[in-house]
Amino acid sequence: MTNLRSFAAAACGLAAAFLLAGCERPPVESTQTGYRGTGIVQVVNPRIAAANAALHAAPATTPAAPAEGPKARDVYQNVKVLGDLSVAEFSRHMVAITEWVSPQEGCNYCHNPANLADDSKYTKVVSRRMIEMTQHLNVNWKDHVANTGVTCYTCHRGQPVPSNVWFNPVVETPRIFIGDDAGQNKVATQAGLSSLPYDPFTPYLEQEAPIRVGGPTALPTGNRASTKQAEFTYSLMIHMSSALGVNCTFCHNTRNFATWEDAPPQRLSAYHGIRMARDVNNAYIEPLAPVFPAHRLGAGGDAAKANCATCHQGANKPLFGAQMAKDYSGLTALAQALAAGSTLPPPLAEAMRSVMYFDTGSATLHGEQAKGLAQLIATMTATPAATATISGYHSASGELAANQELAKQRAFTVRDALLAAGIAEQRVVLDKPLQTEANIAGEDPVARRVEVTVK
Repeated sequence: MTNLRSFAAAACGLAAAFLLAGCERPPVESTQTGYRGTGIVQVVNPRIAAANAALHAAPATTPAAPAEGPKARDVYQNVKVLGDLSVAEFSRHMVAITEWVSPQEGCNYCHNPANLADDSKYTKVVSRRMIEMTQHLNVNWKDHVANTGVTCYTCHRGQPVPSNVWFNPVVETPRIFIGDDAGQNKVATQAGLSSLPYDPFTPYLEQEAPIRVGGPTALPTGNRASTKQAEFTYSLMIHMSSALGVNCTFCHNTRNFATWEDAPPQRLSAYHGIRMARDVNNAYIEPLAPVFPAHRLGAGGDAAKANCATCHQGANKPLFGAQMAKDYSGLTALAQALAAGSTLPPPLAEAMRSVMYFDTGSATLHGEQAKGLAQLIATMTATPAATATISGYHSASGELAANQELAKQRAFTVRDALLAAGIAEQRVVLDKPLQTEANIAGEDPVARRVEVTVK
């Protein structure tokens, strides 16, 4: 009987071990990506990676069509983007964009089937601007997208509206609170279900709130920002970590999170990514709010904007780095050639007046244009009573509302450059010109400018 009991106990033990082994999850995978002792390690959960594999699979690319032959703009009516493509290549681009954005709805999602040139559908107006945005990202934001680039599929993944977008929150503070609760102690999915501020996007991906809040010395001296500002920053960092499916050490050195020394190269890419998202939201998406119907807007009347998850969707490289864009010249090579062909005039850099020029669809000062304020800043520094008046302009090509917003963002860029140079904010005046178009028609580089006058 004793032997039988021992055998039964052993059998039960083996059965329990077998059952527990069946319930055991496979271990996570840890990879050291930085110097030993810095804690720069990436942890990957193989179950999550396997479950999301289909989401990050890039669709097949059709072979390029001949570039020779009539141009699309010369054959079709009202072609405002991609018109320099051959008719065959233009059609290939349209087929691909349809599959990327509206595979169920087809061409009719954007087009009036009775008149393809008709602009009455808001989706056509929006898609045209989004193509311009994609070209802009591939040409002017290589610091983030590199040579991989982006296509419509990067965000849409076969859906008319990308899965990960955000709206400005409209929240009434409960009466039991005094002051601003910053949206804390509520469910904050973008902050990892924590009690951190639930909206890290408005201050950083639309506005330009400072992100580096760490002080150089221990408190109470040397602190650069309040605890609440630090919590907003941490909320954004949690979002970025989740959006890319990485640890904090993907970008940071744990010996000192604030330092750039020995930080992984991804930190610089993330730095540009934050600014790229801000550029996209302010120059391309938010100006389209008047175009969208009410059901596509947020509670506050704003358009659905982009954050890190819109493109990345849980992968440190969208689509695991699949290089789709290189196969569509209208989004990359052609856009690059057009940008190179429209050389900007040199900036006017005088002691009392400056004029700086911008690339198509861009609110960023590049190259020599960024030096156009040097003499004017010297004048204002030497003359404390002087004020600077800033006016932004745009070309006549494209949608008026979007162009006017872009002209405003360009003026903001120049204003911020003056503030960064130490000019007091009260000495800088933004003056909207009565007529913002400087040319009658077309894409005129001279019209894409900001003028600054010292008085």
